[in-house]
Amino acid sequence: MNKKAIIVGASSGIGQEVARLLLADGWHIGVAARREEPLMALKATAPERVEVMTIDVTKEDAGERLLILVEQLGGMDLYFHASGIGKQNRTLTEDIELRTMTTNAVGFTRMIGTAYRYFAERGNGHIAAISSIAGTKGLGPAPAYSATKALQATYLQALEQQARQRKLDIRITDIRPGFVDTALLNDDFPYPLMMKPETVAKDIVQSIYRKRHVRIIDWRYRVLTKGWQLIPRWLWRRFKI
Repeated sequence: MNKKAIIVGASSGIGQEVARLLLADGWHIGVAARREEPLMALKATAPERVEVMTIDVTKEDAGERLLILVEQLGGMDLYFHASGIGKQNRTLTEDIELRTMTTNAVGFTRMIGTAYRYFAERGNGHIAAISSIAGTKGLGPAPAYSATKALQATYLQALEQQARQRKLDIRITDIRPGFVDTALLNDDFPYPLMMKPETVAKDIVQSIYRKRHVRIIDWRYRVLTKGWQLIPRWLWRRFKI
């Protein structure tokens, strides 16, 4: 196998675990995040098959830096987007909302768009990204987070339709995990149904290999979100979360 993947958001959590699994499967990978040290630790495990680039998705040069990483890697077959932030914000603190929007909406659109244009020019490719079950409904405890996750899911769906209409061989996989035990959930809230990042990463890699369109992880969250979708708006606003 000489497949090439780029993982943005590979410094920790799910992104790092997916990078490790792809390496174990023989992929050549490019890893990117704001922090270089954990990326270099990944590179040390397979120096000849890992390229590193520091990328902050909120910066205007992030797309350009992604393409530089693609060139260093010698191409890209898979783009995996695991970069994102999230925090409960019941008081609607402005800087939390705006930072979430900048990272999860503007940064996401910038990076996914760059990867899509690259694949469109090349003629084929696969984009996989972590959105969330939080995009299923507007969640009062985390307004900007749930809103940006809904945006991400809709954006990926739109690109999937566009690729088909343009007859582009670009596969889109929307990954929607529930609560995962990563640094993202570090606010001491007792989140239910918590999953390990290693388990989630294995599901993600298999979903990529199987070319799934949408993957909700795991079965408990598939049941939960199906139930959420059935709750009418008048009742949802009374729902305690």
